[in-house]
Order: sequence, then structure tokens, then C-alpha cells
Amino acid sequence: MRSRAGTRAAIAAASMLAAISTAHADFWSDAAAPYKGVTIRGVSESTPPSNYVKEVLGPAFTKATGINVEFEATSWDQMYDKAIKDMEAKTGIYDFVYIEQDIIYSYLARDFLVNISKALKDDPKLAAPDFKVDNFTTFINYFKNADGDVFGVPMEAFVKVYLYRKDLFEDPANQQAFKAKYGYDLAPAKTHAQYRDIAEFFTQWGKDNDQELWGSTVQAHTGHPASWYEFFESWGPTFGVYNWGINQDGWGATVANGGSMNGPKAKAALEYWLGLLKFAPPESTSSTWDEVAASFAAGRAAQGLVYGENAAWIATNADKSNVVGKVGVALPPLEEGVLQEAESGKGYIGYYDGGAFGIPYSSKNQQAALLFLQYIGQPSVQADWAVAGSRITHQATYDDPKVKDMDAKTDGYFSLMKNDGKLFAGAPPYPFHAQVREATAPFFYEAITGELSPSEALDKMAAAAEAELKKLGYRK
Repeated sequence: MRSRAGTRAAIAAASMLAAISTAHADFWSDAAAPYKGVTIRGVSESTPPSNYVKEVLGPAFTKATGINVEFEATSWDQMYDKAIKDMEAKTGIYDFVYIEQDIIYSYLARDFLVNISKALKDDPKLAAPDFKVDNFTTFINYFKNADGDVFGVPMEAFVKVYLYRKDLFEDPANQQAFKAKYGYDLAPAKTHAQYRDIAEFFTQWGKDNDQELWGSTVQAHTGHPASWYEFFESWGPTFGVYNWGINQDGWGATVANGGSMNGPKAKAALEYWLGLLKFAPPESTSSTWDEVAASFAAGRAAQGLVYGENAAWIATNADKSNVVGKVGVALPPLEEGVLQEAESGKGYIGYYDGGAFGIPYSSKNQQAALLFLQYIGQPSVQADWAVAGSRITHQATYDDPKVKDMDAKTDGYFSLMKNDGKLFAGAPPYPFHAQVREATAPFFYEAITGELSPSEALDKMAAAAEAELKKLGYRK
């Protein structure tokens, strides 16, 4: 999952709107003629990329087509709740919905979504000349079925990266003090031991200098799935725990049944992650992705794993961030052997997140929605969108001058995504994603509050995961 913040793109993109609106004016106005005056409604999470759609792309589409767009950007929980209830009840409230990468498999299993590839093939006059599936990065593959048909048009994609305070790390006095205490140079951590040392050092530095600074962010909400995701999608993989520790051959989660959810690597990872809380801001146990980004932007943490969609605004938007010009970007710290496993395709080092817009089968305006999804999938809209929301879904976007300029301002975030994105991975293709998460989360929260030890919590979680998988028919 991911951290969230607003966008400042609308004014900056004003000059671009006219160009987008008139691009292929004949196609958009002609194809949309039967639907002129129709209103399509969408729902998404309030994120930088989504807010750009609401403020810039939606109005531009209306100008080009005469189709109105009502776009609701709300909280993550509300977004899921509203979309799923609408699709389950087939009420047709929404004509396009946000599909996060990790939930697409559940939606496909329940036949919630329109097959976009088939819809365009069946009605060629609705196929926009600039919309080409081959233009997208490989992230679009997450939104295909087994036959290769597309069910969602990617609108954001990013990796969860290691952000650190360059001003603090590069300060000569800090470097001297750190080396005197730990015996090696202060630099972005390559290992978990180094990351912990840095967290300890800067937490003490904050106390010594009477500043509200801690050594690390921790996304450890005691009652929200964000903390569960922080562990299984971000920190677990850095210890070599992949696919939530579930063995996909026999669907075992316990070590006894071939799984690793309660294995030694998972227990070491959870003990380590919980141990970071003493070096984290006091708001950490009530932090989701939103609050983690806000804490780092406020200058309250020296380092942390932060969803990349926030990289641009944290590094450049002085209206919202206190650390503009001070942000460094690096790969997460790793246990020995994890990088090699990621490079060989046997594992991954962190979370490649993102989402797409899909059309519910219950939509009453499928053709109009299909036009809108192609409109936002044009190459011509991608660069400004990338700058506004730290997201890239088209390969060519990396080479755009605007994106290269932002890359320099974000310490090479886009370059890291381009060059090392292959080391990260999305959520495993589990149709039972939400069910297993909900079955195991209560024990995970009890580990955060200290009611269970890391070992006890993972033992209970692995057993609960297997019980749920058996109930769902995956385990015999």
C-alpha cells in the first residue's frame, strides 16, 4: 500500500490543458458525440496522481469530449468500501474505479470488471489512435488476465524507497560523531544493522539538540492494514520473506507445512521492525502511509521507507515540506543474499505499488468511461502527471525533459525507479488477499501493542492464514 498527499499541479499544468484538449480533437469529439452531456463518476484514493486527474485531466477530457467527469477522491478505506459495495450490488454508481495492484486478482475472480481489450476490439470506433498498450511499462501486466487481456489502465506506479536526510547525513560534525561511536562512515544504510545504528544515532541527536527528530519512520498503526502492509510488503522482503511467507505449491503458511510466515527470517524481521519503534516519532503507532509521509516531510525523521508517490512533493514543495532540497533516495537496507535473490528473480527487495482505473461491469456508461480511460492513457499527458505525482506508467516518460528535471530535484528517484524497479515486486497474485490479511491482522496488531511477542504473533498468524485458506478451499 502507500503514503498519500495532495498535489499542486493544476496551475502548473494550465498551459498543457489546451494542447491536450485539442490533440486529436476530431477523434475525441467524434467518438464522444453519442455521449455528449453524459456524466461519468469515478472513485479513487486522495493521492497526488488521483488529485491530478481530478484537477487537470478530468476537466481537459470534458473540454475535448463534452462528457462530464465527477471524480471522488477519498480515503483509502472509503474508496475500497464504496467501490466494492457498488460492484457487489451492481448499482452502477461508479463508471470507473481505482484498482490497486494487490486487489486486481480478487476483482477478476469475481468478474467485477469490463475487459478493456475486448471492448475496444468489439467497438473499434471507440479505439483512440494514441492509446497503445505497448506504450506502458511492464506494470500494465499486473492488470491483465491469463489470456493477456487488459482490465485496467495504469494511472500510477511507484516503488517504496529509502528516503534519508542528506543535510544530516552529510554534516561533517555528524559524520565525525557517528564514526567515533560506531566505527564506520555515516552513509545511507546497506544493511539492517547499519540502519538501526543510524536510527539510534539520530534519535539521540534529536534529544541532545532539543529537536523533535527521530531516527526512523515506522508505519505501525495498531488498527489499520497499513502496518500489516509495511511489514509484509516492505520490511519482510528485505529479510528474504517473500509472498507473505505462503508456499504457493501447497498453500502452507506455517513452517510445518512448507511455509515461512512464522519462519526464522520472518521472526527476525518482525522483532527488528518492532525494535525500530523506540527510535521513531511518537505518532508512529497511529501512522498509516499518509502520516509517515507527513512525518518525514515535517522533518521529524532522519530516514524511513516512504511510498515513492510522495518523493516529488516532499523534495520540492516548500508549501508542504520542511525538507525541500534535503532529501536523499536509496534502496532499502537488506540482509545478505536478498539482493542476489532479487537480481536472479527468486525474490524482491520491496514493494512496487500502483494502480489502474477499471470499468465496473455494473457501469451504465461503459463507452464513455472507456473513452476516458484511453484519454488518460495517452503519451501526451504523462510527463506533467509524472512530475505532479511521482508516478510513471509509460516508458518514454523517463526521457521527457520535465521528468529529468524533477529527477535531479528528487536525488534521482525516477532514475532509481527506471534502473532498479525490476528489483521490486507488487503483491502476490492472491484472490484471497483481503481474507488472509483480515484473518491475520489482529495478531499482528497485538505484536505492535506488546500483547504478543513477535514469535507468538507470527505463529498465530501462520495458523490463522492456513485456517482461512482451508475454509476458502485452497488447502485440503
